[in-house]
Amino acid sequence: MLIENAMEVEGPWREVFEGNDRDASDGTDGGDGSPSLALRPPATDAPTMRKSMPLSINHNRSKGEETMATSLPSIPNPFPELCSPAHSPVLVGSPLGQGLPPSSGTHVVKVFGEDSRSRSLWVPAGATARDVCHMLVQTAHCADQESWALIELHPALGLERCLEDHETVVEVQATWPLEGDNKLLFRKNYAKYEFFKKPVLFFPEHMISDSADVTKGMTSSELIQNLLNSGSCPEIQGFLHVRELSRKPWKRTCFFLRRSGLYCSTKGSSKEPRHLQCVADLEDLNIYTVANSRKLYGAPSDFTFCIKPSKNRVRSRDMKLLCAENEQTRTCWTTAFRLFKYGKQLQCNYQLSQSTRKQEVMLRQGAKRCVSEASLVAMDFSGKAGGRVIENPREAQSAEQEEGQTWRKKTALRYSLPNTCQGFRSTSIHQTQAWFHGGVSRREAQELIEEQGLVDGMFLIRESQQHAKCFVLSLCYKLKTKHYLVIPCEDGGRKYYTMDDGVTLFIDLLQLVEFHQINRGILPVCLKHPCVRVAL
Repeated sequence: MLIENAMEVEGPWREVFEGNDRDASDGTDGGDGSPSLALRPPATDAPTMRKSMPLSINHNRSKGEETMATSLPSIPNPFPELCSPAHSPVLVGSPLGQGLPPSSGTHVVKVFGEDSRSRSLWVPAGATARDVCHMLVQTAHCADQESWALIELHPALGLERCLEDHETVVEVQATWPLEGDNKLLFRKNYAKYEFFKKPVLFFPEHMISDSADVTKGMTSSELIQNLLNSGSCPEIQGFLHVRELSRKPWKRTCFFLRRSGLYCSTKGSSKEPRHLQCVADLEDLNIYTVANSRKLYGAPSDFTFCIKPSKNRVRSRDMKLLCAENEQTRTCWTTAFRLFKYGKQLQCNYQLSQSTRKQEVMLRQGAKRCVSEASLVAMDFSGKAGGRVIENPREAQSAEQEEGQTWRKKTALRYSLPNTCQGFRSTSIHQTQAWFHGGVSRREAQELIEEQGLVDGMFLIRESQQHAKCFVLSLCYKLKTKHYLVIPCEDGGRKYYTMDDGVTLFIDLLQLVEFHQINRGILPVCLKHPCVRVAL
């Protein structure tokens, strides 16, 4: 830094800025070829100079010089507006917009939304997937925060998995290839802990067997409860198609999943130790579902999953591909892998999510109760003198009933307006709802529902591609997606929608959804979880 002849420095600290001819020309350098400057306390009898001279400040000062320099009083900065604030992410000398982390223990995590937009976050080195999800929930103003999850995606290999709440995000990213298309996706996953609520749906009886003497004679349901509650693991068994990437053909083999690892039988379904071959140790494995497995790997079905070492970088040669016959079988294997690997940790994660959800519900109910009790009172505005507070409880109840009847009359009058207004309402109101997905195809609708968990009651509404002016309700039930045609019809000159040939009529899709969130109607289950997308 050079100080030009810009100003004259007066006072006892003049030599700090002026220096002297002997210091500037005695040939001493600081290691980089430039003369070094030692800052000395001012001497009262030292000769003075009227003009300041250019000085070169050397950063490689000796220890003695550093000590002497730090003992000097600080000089006020004459141009503070040119320097960055103390806590600014953009520092002096750094490119515009490229800030430094708040501390050395933070890392950048880039998360994508389902609209292909991304958001970068500074997170601590030990931040878990649950922590990052809560940060994104607050940023994107999402509701129902416990149903959101981070999904690890490897698009080139077709792999994806939901990170467990306790997994460290930075450690997961450390296993990715340096040059690849790997990314984290923020989306709903209702089925993260659904097996704790409906274990029989996730563990078919024919796939559960006892592998220890202490569980001999127990029924399948009792074995499942022991699996979820006490941690004693039954054995998961069944036939799977297996393929290693070094070999092209798929082979049907009987597999056994135990606490000690994954085994395959070299002779049919024999469990004899001499016929069992250890395939992998669960502690060092991660399990992924495989998308588009027929095209990428020639799988015999779409229900493919993959196991790979968790500590190695994702490479195709380390993968072992397994293919099930249906979605329930694949879900059973992947869920059992999670339970056998993490054990009690998953139950702790589930209990924590449940307690957080209960706290949110209690806070919302408390806020509503506080508003209703402290702010809302019954009033009568029928008189000419203005409103009055109704203090008699019976009079207040009577006024409430009268107001409800008036509201129903107004609603009926609004719905009986000419057909033009009805048509405008029916074609526009559903487009603002999170469960409406426009003109997506049947396959895309199934993929959306599968990605968010295959939980009973998950649904979306889309435009029908085969029938003009019709819609389709896609609903998940028992790990399968069912589709119901919503047909427009007319009755008394008014336009309605129906799913049961006119037995039940709805003025628009919003009323149809609200009705089936309370009543099943012709559906096998009530509508519960809307399949939504969020923009980060």
